[in-house]
Amino acid sequence: MKNYDAIVIGAGHNGLTNAAYLAKAGLDVVVVEKNDYIGGAAVSRELHEGWIYSNCSYVCSMMRQSLHRDLDLSRHGLLLIPYLGTVNFADDGRTLVSYHDAEAAYLELKRHSAHDADSMSRFQADLARYSHLIRKTLLRTPPDPASFRPRDIFELLFLAKQFWALGEKELYEYVRFFTMSAAEFLDDYFEHDLISAAMASPGIIGTALGVYSPGSSYVLLHHAMGDVDGTIGAWGLARGGMGAISNAIASALTEKGGEIRTNAGVEQILVKDGKAAGVVLEDGEEIYSRIVVSNLDAKRTFTKIMDKDDLPDGIYEKARNFKIRGSSGKVNIALSGLPKFTGVPDNPYINRGGQNFTGSLETMERAYDCWKRGQWSDDPFIESVIPSVWDPTVAPPGQHWMSNFIQYCPAELSSGPWTPEKRDQFGQTVVDKIERYSPGFRDLIVHMEVRTPHEIENEVGLTEGNIFQGELTIDQLLFNRPFPGYSQYRMPVKNMYMCGSSTHPGGGVSSACGANAAREILIDLKRTNTVPEDDCYDE
Repeated sequence: MKNYDAIVIGAGHNGLTNAAYLAKAGLDVVVVEKNDYIGGAAVSRELHEGWIYSNCSYVCSMMRQSLHRDLDLSRHGLLLIPYLGTVNFADDGRTLVSYHDAEAAYLELKRHSAHDADSMSRFQADLARYSHLIRKTLLRTPPDPASFRPRDIFELLFLAKQFWALGEKELYEYVRFFTMSAAEFLDDYFEHDLISAAMASPGIIGTALGVYSPGSSYVLLHHAMGDVDGTIGAWGLARGGMGAISNAIASALTEKGGEIRTNAGVEQILVKDGKAAGVVLEDGEEIYSRIVVSNLDAKRTFTKIMDKDDLPDGIYEKARNFKIRGSSGKVNIALSGLPKFTGVPDNPYINRGGQNFTGSLETMERAYDCWKRGQWSDDPFIESVIPSVWDPTVAPPGQHWMSNFIQYCPAELSSGPWTPEKRDQFGQTVVDKIERYSPGFRDLIVHMEVRTPHEIENEVGLTEGNIFQGELTIDQLLFNRPFPGYSQYRMPVKNMYMCGSSTHPGGGVSSACGANAAREILIDLKRTNTVPEDDCYDE
């Protein structure tokens, strides 16, 4: 039986990144994945002949550029293209187009509100300032505030210096920002309902919070601190779908001698003499290693694939109570042609962007109210994109693929368990709403894949379908993620680590969690650290 230096559980993008850096440092590493494909939630799959769906994650912004360069992912085939614009639809059919061109964006805002057009630059400057501070922490290991080790004291001083640099007034505003709702934060800048709703929508993506929920302002910031081609806050698409990101990282891993095993689900992490020693696969095979790294979420790791008796007192309970609520659905649609939207001009800036069926702040909050009652809304918030407009690899010539991300979709229904019939009804609700803004849309549908939290959990392994592997609330950020005392990627069992989005800095296709965990592993193994600790844009 071969012994490895490291076993990484789960071939999602963070697991692959972690393994790539371990292999780059000379470790003999294997990634074990339960599915017959790699990528986890960042995957591209042909689920209807000729169409390639990014059937879970669908857009890219948070991928750390220093990791992209360091792993040479462009050479491994990764190409990211930024959005050109996004159309936001009000309940009554009014539209707001978000352009990247500054003059076009200003004139479009002014068409709705001169006040808001002038306020946008102040809003963007404030958000960029907050984002700039947080970005500096993404590729750093959180300090342990209860530790007196020199490294932790240094990190605490580093954070204090960054906060102090904001100035007294800005520091007060920043602390206030973390506790606010997205709607309240935006009230300081905007007065027009559609503009406020469009700016608030990132604050609810993937989270079990509403636009009026305290803490949703941070989720808004979390989605605004990525970049594409050096443009901070930009969103982009990967040629070939989101699986192109995972495939590029996997290529970098295998180039360094790493191994990937699919159809190799883990039944249990082996613990001997208080130390992680390997894994037992679902088929009974045992694989041994010096260290074990879990890319699964905290709840799944400690309550599903570990023996409770192998854990210190209290850890099982912390994992069981970890907030990881499912609130999102996904509907992927193959189309025979490009849909036309009422009141939207046909131009490349709009076609090569997204469609946000936003409504208003009240519309989004009502959809959240339905989620709280264990129902899906008949008027949901939908964020859509049609990558096939510019990417010829994801649909046949002249035909298209449309990705639709929906808030809100409960993991548990008040009417009982999810069934195929309920899943299809949820999908039709999404189609009905799009049809309101694009008459004839239904006639273009060739194939649909509908994914509720039930499907996402059972297939991808994300508990309750939560795309962040845990809520991004202030009690689960930085040195509290996943649990106080265990934020530095080392887990309570010796020689065991975590590298998924349940760790700092949280969800999104960033590779930061995997890279940060690799850094700590290499420190413990006294290997040369080759993991970047910052992005050049922030230097």
